[in-house]
Amino acid sequence: MTHTGNDTAGKMCEVDGIGLHYRTDGERSKPCLVLSNSLGTDLSMWDAQAAALAGDFFVVRYDTRGHGQSASGSAPFGIERLGLDVVALLDHLDIARAAFCGISMGGLTGQWLGIHQPQRLTKLVLANTAARIGGAAPWQLRAEQVRRDGMAAVAESAAVRWFTPQFIAREADTVARLTSTLRGQDAGGYAACCDVLAQADLHACVGTIAVPTLIIVGEHDPVTTIDDGRWLQQQIAGARLASLPASHISNIEAADLFTAQLRTFLL
Repeated sequence: MTHTGNDTAGKMCEVDGIGLHYRTDGERSKPCLVLSNSLGTDLSMWDAQAAALAGDFFVVRYDTRGHGQSASGSAPFGIERLGLDVVALLDHLDIARAAFCGISMGGLTGQWLGIHQPQRLTKLVLANTAARIGGAAPWQLRAEQVRRDGMAAVAESAAVRWFTPQFIAREADTVARLTSTLRGQDAGGYAACCDVLAQADLHACVGTIAVPTLIIVGEHDPVTTIDDGRWLQQQIAGARLASLPASHISNIEAADLFTAQLRTFLL
């Protein structure tokens, strides 16, 4: 299978009976970089990074199961399934090993890969994430809420969790676009991923990660804090820590600084 150039329309990969939507940027001959989105977003959240890094990498972005154009399926699933989706996507693209960068929920997927599939990774970037993101009860309540009432209520309150007040005021169009994406997500798929977050706790295992790792934190992140990032750094041998002047979605709020951290670490 040959992949060259930019895949602007995106493609579908069948994984475990569902369609996983992905897009590629850059030349297939370059080292592969996989980008994994946060809860409630889609692969477009990585537009700035893909544009900046496609000259050096074969950038593969995908919509996490239940998000964007990726289906969720009818059966419940956990963090293992999200990790195995990445493995299946790499197999589909005939890629033996790749660098992986995941943010928030995508960072949990990255941790699972680092623990259970290290042979598929060259380097690992864990952004705005934690070994456990929040507690089970709030995620269960949110899953129940969106299954009952849809995405509108969650979408209305998302911006203040994702971005600083200064960014919200300065970049109203960007915030509106991300909020619109959240509002348009499939409620069942979003709720299924809330169920994943309610269950996923990797505290006992992250210390086994031996892949070279960069941890990125947002100085103003109320969801996954600087302390969460420092804890991960302390557990993962040789891990580096980078702090950015941003809240939870740091790859958008501090896009240039985030991309520079990726470039320096990966090249």
